Amino acid sequence: FPFPYTPYRIQEQFMQALYEALQAGRVGIFESPTGTVSRRGRAGPSGAAAALLTSPPWLSEEQIRRKKREERLEKIRHNVQLKYAVKRKRCEEDEAKRLLQLSKEALSQGAGEEGLDQLDHTEEELILAEYESDDEKKVVSGLEEDDDDLEEEHVTKIYYCSRTHSQLAQFVREVQKSPFGRDTRLVSLGSRQNLCVNEEVRRLGALQLINDRCMEMQKNKHEKKSDEENEGKKRRVSRTVCPFYSYEQMQFLRDEVLVEVKDIEQLVSLGRETKACPYYGSRFAIPAAQLVVLPYQMLLHEPTRNAAGIKLKDQVVIIDEAHNLIDTITCIHSAEVSGAQLCCAHSQLSQYMERYRKRLKAKNLMYIKQILYLLERFVATLGGNVNQNPGCQAVSQTGTVLKSINDFLFQSQIDNINLFKVQRYCEKSLISRKLFGFVERYGGPASAVKTNKENQKLSGLQNFLLTLQQGSDKEGDPPVEAEHDQLRAASPLMQIEGFLSALTNANQDGRVILNRQGTVGQSSLKFLLLNPAVHFAKVVQECRAVIIAGGTMQPVADFREQLLGCAGVDPARVVEFSCGHVIPPENILPIILCSGPSNQQLEFTYQTRDLPQMMDETGRILCNLCNMIPGGVVCFFPSYEYEKQVYGHWEKTGLLSRLAAKKKIFQEPKKATQVEQVLVEYAKCIKRCSQTGGPMTGALLFSVVGGKMSEGINFSDDLGRCVIMVGMPYPNIKSPELQEKMTWLDKTMPRAAGQAPSRVLIENLCMKAVNQSIGRAIRHQKDFASILLLDHRYARPAIFNKLPQWIRERTQVKPAFGSAFAELRKVRTHILHAV
Repeated sequence: FPFPYTPYRIQEQFMQALYEALQAGRVGIFESPTGTVSRRGRAGPSGAAAALLTSPPWLSEEQIRRKKREERLEKIRHNVQLKYAVKRKRCEEDEAKRLLQLSKEALSQGAGEEGLDQLDHTEEELILAEYESDDEKKVVSGLEEDDDDLEEEHVTKIYYCSRTHSQLAQFVREVQKSPFGRDTRLVSLGSRQNLCVNEEVRRLGALQLINDRCMEMQKNKHEKKSDEENEGKKRRVSRTVCPFYSYEQMQFLRDEVLVEVKDIEQLVSLGRETKACPYYGSRFAIPAAQLVVLPYQMLLHEPTRNAAGIKLKDQVVIIDEAHNLIDTITCIHSAEVSGAQLCCAHSQLSQYMERYRKRLKAKNLMYIKQILYLLERFVATLGGNVNQNPGCQAVSQTGTVLKSINDFLFQSQIDNINLFKVQRYCEKSLISRKLFGFVERYGGPASAVKTNKENQKLSGLQNFLLTLQQGSDKEGDPPVEAEHDQLRAASPLMQIEGFLSALTNANQDGRVILNRQGTVGQSSLKFLLLNPAVHFAKVVQECRAVIIAGGTMQPVADFREQLLGCAGVDPARVVEFSCGHVIPPENILPIILCSGPSNQQLEFTYQTRDLPQMMDETGRILCNLCNMIPGGVVCFFPSYEYEKQVYGHWEKTGLLSRLAAKKKIFQEPKKATQVEQVLVEYAKCIKRCSQTGGPMTGALLFSVVGGKMSEGINFSDDLGRCVIMVGMPYPNIKSPELQEKMTWLDKTMPRAAGQAPSRVLIENLCMKAVNQSIGRAIRHQKDFASILLLDHRYARPAIFNKLPQWIRERTQVKPAFGSAFAELRKVRTHILHAV
């Protein structure tokens, strides 16, 4: 058999040939007791061969399936040549008919040969191809129904998901080191941004641009080469294809992936070596894989899941690091657009339509006009006009208003437009990619415009973008260069496509937030998903088993009620399991401290935490701890604002200088790019102090709950000998989004233990953040540290029971600071003895 045949395919072909031979009576085969194989001529088969001939149910089904598959392939080959020649569907909605007729009339005015502007070959790529809706495509090709018949069957597999690629890489390395590493068929999946090896595409930077460019290059490869242009035209259309999108090479890469376990970095290196696309090569390996490793955003978003070829029917899904699973689902399916983005997209799209009106097909013009109308109505809802600079339009009625999806559609006067069709058009036509190319060519202030005629047509777009930049400078935003880079990074139409997609959710599952602030440019429209279970339901319904795991999952009531209960999961199917920690009990000392050294009760509510006596008492606690505890101390504050306020107060009172005498003070930066540098300096300081000795005993790091150092950072060993939590980081209850979520929960969820669901939500959000932050200290089996919770409210049973079990079992409640200090002295003795 030729090379592409895999072993099971060889066996399948052999059994097929044998079956046909038995039917024809040409040969009979049986196995003798000695293990040899004999042949019989036309005398007929006997034994196992006879059984195979008389009862071959699985083989006959396979034969039928293969025949059907070959027929479908032949039909595809035939229909691909004809799919652009069949008539389009004639039945349209009344509004669509009217817009289509207007578009055809506009085309007929310039249909003559002299009415078409001459475009160079690079500009031809910016013109939208003729669009066919879903229904029309089915009528044309008839290929949508049985595509699954052409796919390889999926073996039973485990989908392992985590939050980041680095966490997935750690898991893959553990698999490689395990006894199962040699025999496991593992596939690592990622986005094009992580797996693309085409440098031309990677340079685009933004994920959406990379996706659109990749799809466009695929389309160019599969399309038939352009026919000769009309008589008198000698233009040649440039259609770039990806050199790495080679079926043979990707099949080879697929086999390499299945033979040996590889993480994403190794997969990318292999793709460069073999000149094959790792993004698609890894997807070809999914059906035969036993373990698929992927970010859980890819699994939780159904369109992405389907595009990747992930089938969850009867499979096992493990979602690791799932403490923020509900927030992730909500974030994936929510969307926000600003007034500036809406006006910018309208200006770009209208200028694009005017530039290429005579070359666009009627249906493209119809959909572009619908999108323009949607943008106009969205800006009008914010109280503005798309034809004016959004930075100069003041909003008369400021504030935040929440509306249901239906109410928003009616108020915006867009309820007569089929958003499903518009969304589908945006996805299939790659209009955002074409528009981005148009802006790249003509939109920049420094771009060269070739002719005076083009200057007249495009000056409006240039001036508009320039006024946006100048307006931003006046408001104190980033300078022109930074703003221009942001405009080049992605088209605003991409964000708007996400908002349109969000509006197709069911009316009861979300709300639209109209945030009117100052000017139209500063105002925004946001879709807020209220019911994440509606998007998680398909996962739990299709899978054989779903494992939601994490180091600090408490409290788990949110997962059980908001996610699984609302998704229709039978409570009997839900099994909870919580295990202890690997560290010995004496290696951790959690303390709930109710009062400070001067007997000031610790209660950091919004009303009391700003009092000078509360900030002074907190400073005295830190001074005592820093004098005694060696190494690193990490102190978490509820917010950046409160941390800044306390820091300023301590500077005025001189307490900060007393702290700095024992520990060098570091602050968590707001910029993510500076986090690594701060952590490196923090670690160097602690190491230097431990080696040299002297009055300086280590470092003190001020961090923020929910910030960049509260998750995923390892303060192991001397980096975190004590973690301090100042107060309880309750979310901002005045947030309109949180208030709407609370109202929705009170209407849809039952009361639990006498508490309203909204109150339970607030406590759970607080304690999830606390549990993540205090878990930074204990990072391995031999690690040890103390944990201080500075607020007497932690001792309340409802709050106390939401601490992780391995911490709760060892937690001591100390009403006074003296007894807590004595316990901490024991920890200090333990640390010094260990050192």
